[in-house]
Amino acid sequence: QVQLVESGGGLVQAGGSLNLSCAASGRTFSSDTMAWFRQAPGKEREFIAAIWWNFGSTYYADSVKGRFTISRDKAKNTVYLQMNNLNSEDTAVYYCAAGRRGSVYLRSTYDYWGQGTQVTVSS
Repeated sequence: QVQLVESGGGLVQAGGSLNLSCAASGRTFSSDTMAWFRQAPGKEREFIAAIWWNFGSTYYADSVKGRFTISRDKAKNTVYLQMNNLNSEDTAVYYCAAGRRGSVYLRSTYDYWGQGTQVTVSS
C-alpha cells in the first residue's frame, strides 16, 4: 500500500523557517517525481516544488523559488521541503505527492497524496 505521510508543519513567525518531511512507503519511488503542493483556505491547490527522485532535478513555483528547497533522502525514502523566509501568504495545508508521468506542475500527474500538514505563518 503506497503511503505518503507529511510532518513538520506548525506555527512559525514571519521570516522564520520550517522543514517539512514526507515519508514515502509502499513501492520503489526511483521512477517517480515527488512534489509538494499547498492549499490555502478558499484557494486551489497549487504546485510548490517537485523533485525527480532518481537524479534530483528540481522544479519550483515562482512564488517560492529562492526561499524553498525540495530535497530527498533515498535511504530514508523521505522528501523534504525546507521553507525559509516564510510570510503569511505561505499559510496553507501542504501536501506531498508522487507520480510517474506528466508535467511536474500539474495535480493530475500525481497518483498518490498525503493527508497534508498545516503550516501557519503569523505576522
